[in-house]
Amino acid sequence: MDEVLAANFMVFQDAVEDGDYELVIANEAWDIDHFWHEHPELKKAKLAWLTDFVGFLPMASGGDREAFLARDYNAEMIEHVERNPGVRDRAIFVGNPEDIVPRPFGDDLPDMRDWVPKHFDFSGYIIGEHPQAFGSRDDLRQSLGYRQGERVCIVTVGGSGVGAHLIKRILQSYPLAQSRIPELRMIVIGGPRIEPMSIKAPVGVEVRSFVPDLDRHLAVCDLAVVQGGLTTCMELTAAGTPFLYFPLQNHFEQNFHVAHRLDRYRAGRRMDYAASTPDTIADAMIGALTDRTCFAPVESNGAARAARMLSELI
Repeated sequence: MDEVLAANFMVFQDAVEDGDYELVIANEAWDIDHFWHEHPELKKAKLAWLTDFVGFLPMASGGDREAFLARDYNAEMIEHVERNPGVRDRAIFVGNPEDIVPRPFGDDLPDMRDWVPKHFDFSGYIIGEHPQAFGSRDDLRQSLGYRQGERVCIVTVGGSGVGAHLIKRILQSYPLAQSRIPELRMIVIGGPRIEPMSIKAPVGVEVRSFVPDLDRHLAVCDLAVVQGGLTTCMELTAAGTPFLYFPLQNHFEQNFHVAHRLDRYRAGRRMDYAASTPDTIADAMIGALTDRTCFAPVESNGAARAARMLSELI
């Protein structure tokens, strides 16, 4: 990974030196942030640094080695920022102070909730287009081809192929859930790396490789089953759509940072893939479809606030 980051940075540095740029907007571009802090003399433009989480956290399965490594990365980041505070001309946390996980960066390191507000401005969450702008839910459902009276469940696992096993297990749960809710319609979106023909769907399940305007479908469906990525989960939260989410087993961001934020919004039902049988998933689907949801609202002005912060650098 270090080799990849170094190669990426060299390509980036060549591009910056060949151009006459005034501002670099780096969204979690760890390579740029690391090497410009290591070599501030290479910085050729103002740097706006954006991220929706701060701090590597070890998974218990990684043992002492992973705990040491995460702390070492965090200590290096803290030292970089405090030694050369001018490298980041603006650091923007895509969220709010309450979204910061209340944990230390590691043994003998600062608490995240104390350190981050001293070094970041907060934009609130940035969402592509807020569901408030989509118009009437009934009209949107009709325009997207959904029939009156059906209960629509959308399954989507992002752009990688890692969700194939999750899809297969969810498909095993569909007949169990559909037997209790006969009007249940399931649509599985495999994404670019899961071949639809490789998914053996039971009768009543539609499999698609791509759906345009997916955020609109997620806003009007009755239930979504997704991985633990923040973007999709926050789109569902903003729409008030019930959803189940499965964090990747050893993905620290999804298990700690994303889960903490969703808990704050009272959104989604967290699932453990390893412990989720088809019966367990079917029960959770029924529960999410029948329980009343009351998510905390997601702000709609995050992008505008971030844009104002960026404009001040030009």
